[in-house]
Amino acid sequence: MPHLLRFPRDLEARLERASHHTGITKAELIERLVQDGLAELETQLLIEGTATPRVERSIDQLLRESGLGA
Repeated sequence: MPHLLRFPRDLEARLERASHHTGITKAELIERLVQDGLAELETQLLIEGTATPRVERSIDQLLRESGLGA
């Protein structure tokens, strides 16, 4: 898939900071954020059988551990 997204400067800076603190590439962070957000949306809309369970740590957990999360 081609990279067509352009993020505002502040969001780009936040992604850079999160990438630096977590050791995860920006591309992987974006992919995981989209997956997590889509899974959450599917759950809210009660779409059955679409969310895949994750074994690895969530983005929220990674950001909390790095000191960037709330």
